[in-house]
Amino acid sequence: MNRSHILAVAVTAAVANLAHAAPASLLPASNPFAKPSTLQFQYPAFDKIKNEDFAPAFEEGMRQQSLEIDAIANNKAAPTFDNTIVAMERSGLLLNRVSTIFYSLVGANTNPTLDALDKDLAPKLAAHSDKIRLNDKLFKRIQTLYDKRAKLHLDPESAYLLERYHTDFVRAGAKLSAADKETLKAYNGKIAALQTQFSQNVLKEANASALVVDKREELAGMSDKAIDAAAALAKKDGLDGKFKVPVVNTTQQAPLSVLTNRATREKLLALSLARGSHGGDYDNRQVVLDLAKARAERAKLLGYPNHAAYMLEDQTAKTTDAVNNLLAEFAKPAVRNAKKEAAEIQKVIDADGGKFQATAYDWNYYTDKVRQARYAFDENQLRPYFEFNNVLVNGVFFAATKEYGITFKERHDLPVYNPDVRVFDVFDADGKQLAIFLHDPYARSNKRGGAWMNAYVGQNKLLGTHPVIANHLNIPKPAAGEPTLLTYDEVRTMFHEFGHALHGMFSNVKYPRFSGTRVPRDYVEFPSQVNEMWMAWPEVLANYAKHYQTGAAMPKELLDKVQASSKFNEGYRTTEYLAAAILDQKWHQLGAGQIPADVLGFEATALHDAGVDFPLVPPRYRTTYFSHVFSGGYSAGYYGYLWAEKLDADTVEWFKEHGGLTRANGDRFRQMLLSRGGTMDAMDMYRNFRGRDAKIEPLLERRGLTGE
Repeated sequence: MNRSHILAVAVTAAVANLAHAAPASLLPASNPFAKPSTLQFQYPAFDKIKNEDFAPAFEEGMRQQSLEIDAIANNKAAPTFDNTIVAMERSGLLLNRVSTIFYSLVGANTNPTLDALDKDLAPKLAAHSDKIRLNDKLFKRIQTLYDKRAKLHLDPESAYLLERYHTDFVRAGAKLSAADKETLKAYNGKIAALQTQFSQNVLKEANASALVVDKREELAGMSDKAIDAAAALAKKDGLDGKFKVPVVNTTQQAPLSVLTNRATREKLLALSLARGSHGGDYDNRQVVLDLAKARAERAKLLGYPNHAAYMLEDQTAKTTDAVNNLLAEFAKPAVRNAKKEAAEIQKVIDADGGKFQATAYDWNYYTDKVRQARYAFDENQLRPYFEFNNVLVNGVFFAATKEYGITFKERHDLPVYNPDVRVFDVFDADGKQLAIFLHDPYARSNKRGGAWMNAYVGQNKLLGTHPVIANHLNIPKPAAGEPTLLTYDEVRTMFHEFGHALHGMFSNVKYPRFSGTRVPRDYVEFPSQVNEMWMAWPEVLANYAKHYQTGAAMPKELLDKVQASSKFNEGYRTTEYLAAAILDQKWHQLGAGQIPADVLGFEATALHDAGVDFPLVPPRYRTTYFSHVFSGGYSAGYYGYLWAEKLDADTVEWFKEHGGLTRANGDRFRQMLLSRGGTMDAMDMYRNFRGRDAKIEPLLERRGLTGE
């Protein structure tokens, strides 16, 4: 998903998604944020929103919520669930409105004005959050209710809401001394500012690190159209006669699988690996050190040995030991498999007469040759059968219709922030409109890397709002008139992100605090990973995997090869992921006095100590461009993909045992998991669905890690 929750970066859970009758507004009625959007489901009025509207709306939103919170905290009436907890859930309507849209656009369609405002806002919003969470009078009301919670006779969701508010405030420092609260506020402001700086550096560095070559021949192996696009990009940037290939946020770059010029491959990977660590305006090394230290010092102030311990306490994993054990369990077999794969690559190089040892920049290129040799096909054979619109409508949407009975209708009357964004009405099985769904597929220079889901409007019964959900991808946009043909991984990502979208659209909760994907970070990826299973489900694949020119179905022999190679290169895929997840833990399990002076040296030692320093498999993200954990919501949480995949793999077995893609199975999954949001303990929710804890064997089997 975003995979990071956009609002989580700048506005804490107590601030976001809260609404009630606000104090008299000082915001001009001409500001589009002054009142809720009048479009259906409060869909954002993108066509009316201008850069200059944000700053005054933020200022007024914080002012209004401060007044609302003061009124709750100073209420002379004895605290009740309604006049304290529910009142907080109803506060901050304007702030939530502007925050949601601002941070969505900063991620998907930013500009220098928004970037500057983002930098200015980060410490201000952190201070605003602190003002709420560290309000003594407010916390006393919450504590009073919490102490007598057994006598309040609350329904289960309300009782859990009270528990969560108490936990949120305690973890935010509500029990600290006055002096320590002031120190905490300083840390929070510094951390917010550093996270924003890291994020902006990553985006600017990616644009600055594009591969530029002088001759067309240097890009041999890429299609003529792709090379033409590289020439057009270079010309656009004032480099007439040259060729420019942009880099994406992961370490490995897609062109590495096709570039025949080894020197070009080497240069491209070197540019990718060096991002944020080679000097210049966008170097992130000092930002990392300052951020790691501030997070560690904040954790110590709050009573935890390190930032990871603080973060994990509120996740389903609970402890650093649990996470370390999971990662260690996979490290040895993953690297063992990767080394076997490397040996096969070396055999192909030797057979081709190459007089060199395989390196990281050779891996993707020769992996395709190994695949061709072993399975008699390469992934480029699949692309003509994965045309974007066909995948979306006849694959992603088709599977959702079969599983849940929901249907989709594209509409063109609602405004969008970029012409490539598509909008769909989503109807439930009974014909009633369930949600509005936005799909933003293409990469842009002003769009952050990766893929993610966000909610422009979250569902909840308290405020009567309905879901407006978006998926964002980074698919390279083809030249005008050319089809968008996807890779296998891009198809999987579409199904994955739509799993997050379903989690948001099926939300059926009372309180904003629990809406949609507002669940523990190491649980949120579970439903989205389950949705990936339908990508290769025979009935679904047959419906969308059709040649974009002829309409012919993907040949069975090609499909068989896809299935046969499903575990191919899993050693590599698991190792590069583990390396990144381990780096996240190593940085965030440092105490305040253990922060190193050398970022890259620490990184190398950390990978070596964990046994994943295999030179042919660099981490999926190196420290200096690891946005998930240094600017997004995944700090000490990148392990969560693997943690959630354990639940996912076990759940896939359940679906297979119960007949696969059926409405009965979908309805049960929706009712017991997708609709529940964060209304109860996540693992209790899983156990209620599965009837037991998840077993790890299905995951080991899936990743090909069961044998020696």
